[in-house]
Amino acid sequence: MKEMEYLKELTGRYPVLEAVKENILAAYKILRDCYEGGNKALIAGNGGSCADSEHIVGELMKGFVKRRPVPEAFARALKEVNGERGEALAASLQRGLPAIALTGHSALTTAFLNDVNGEMSVAQQLYGYGVRGDVFLGISTSGNARNIMYGVTVAKAAGIKTIGLTGKDGGAIGKACDVAIVVPERETYKIQELHLPVYHTLCLMLEEHFYEV
Repeated sequence: MKEMEYLKELTGRYPVLEAVKENILAAYKILRDCYEGGNKALIAGNGGSCADSEHIVGELMKGFVKRRPVPEAFARALKEVNGERGEALAASLQRGLPAIALTGHSALTTAFLNDVNGEMSVAQQLYGYGVRGDVFLGISTSGNARNIMYGVTVAKAAGIKTIGLTGKDGGAIGKACDVAIVVPERETYKIQELHLPVYHTLCLMLEEHFYEV
């Protein structure tokens, strides 16, 4: 099973992550089941973890190491709508695993900050976008980011599965999430250095499961 080969490669390259191997696998299964059910991932973090949120969406929503061409039926439909443009689209579009970073909607988040409570802007988006069967991936190096914890609370109330990607002792987020990947480092930059290969591996495993090409 190729998905497991990616996980094996990860722990071979980063032996320190052997300690969280089972948690990574559990997180993968939650995301796999989400996508098999036609749902989406909602992702958020602050600072460097905000950038990681956007990075993850970039790997999920288009080809990562595979091409992911559109199905033949959709390619034909595009060409029927508009021959020239449809041909170009059919050759260029790539299938995606739906994911939204709750970090880039500046008009919404600043309006909520100004009018209500900025610490709850992630929670507001989860309440607005999320449906039962979705997954919320909250990233916090300390595990105690208040806006992410508010998001976890809304997600659990809405029937949205929760994955925490943290460090140190996992913090409040690590304790509250359905699955927590608590990388074994304590300094922020070292935690972030381990977060990247973890989420790259999750994206590779998902792509391997869902796409053949």
